[in-house]
Amino acid sequence: MNHQDHILIVDDDRDIRSLLADYLEKQGLRCSTAADGREMKGVLEQHRIDLIVLDIMMPGDDGLTLCRNLRAAGGQLANTPILMLTARGEDMDRILGLEMGADDYLTKPFVPRELYARIRAVLRRTRALPPNLEAAPPANARELHFANWRLDTVNRHLIDTRNTVVALSGAEYRMLSVFLSHPQKVLSRDQLMELTQGREADVFDRSIDLQVSRLRQRLGDNAREPAIIKTVRNEGYVLAAEVSTAAAGGPEAE
Repeated sequence: MNHQDHILIVDDDRDIRSLLADYLEKQGLRCSTAADGREMKGVLEQHRIDLIVLDIMMPGDDGLTLCRNLRAAGGQLANTPILMLTARGEDMDRILGLEMGADDYLTKPFVPRELYARIRAVLRRTRALPPNLEAAPPANARELHFANWRLDTVNRHLIDTRNTVVALSGAEYRMLSVFLSHPQKVLSRDQLMELTQGREADVFDRSIDLQVSRLRQRLGDNAREPAIIKTVRNEGYVLAAEVSTAAAGGPEAE
């Protein structure tokens, strides 16, 4: 983190607010606290907050309601990352929180170190993506053509020039789809992780290089001197080929 990120902790338990704020400040973060939605609103009106830690179970408006309201507010608040806290650990809490627009969740009890790691991961992911990057190829693209290959987006497999079908795993298909959606653009490992895994990405995930290596094998791309998916030193990877599409029910188009 290049600057002192400002974290807002919203929890009706004073001891938890104090404990988390003290720990996070020792890690170099700036912290504000709020006991409920009213106090949260006051802090947000006075400060630019980089991430909100929001407890689900609170008197008055609960965390789910506050999360939904923030996402509907528009402007900067709508894009502020939210990490939800839940004491029950029920799947429904997690699902509802993510559907309301939370970026991650953590089940109580937890150690402050885990919260700090998740805060770092959420901030890293949200900052890794330029706003114009999307995680899917054109919706009407039946096939994507590149470097003497075709990707069948309906059946999710590759087809070479001899019409030989090459099966792809789910992870391989997602990775290739991301590259084909952003040809000739350098994508960092963090961007690839977010685009292929999103909120399910592990804080300490280092699998991107392995996935790229496996995808190169599927494409017959020379690992020492790859021609399709190239490595950009200290930056990430780039799909060097041009991509064209064949729309469902229509001719191939550039």
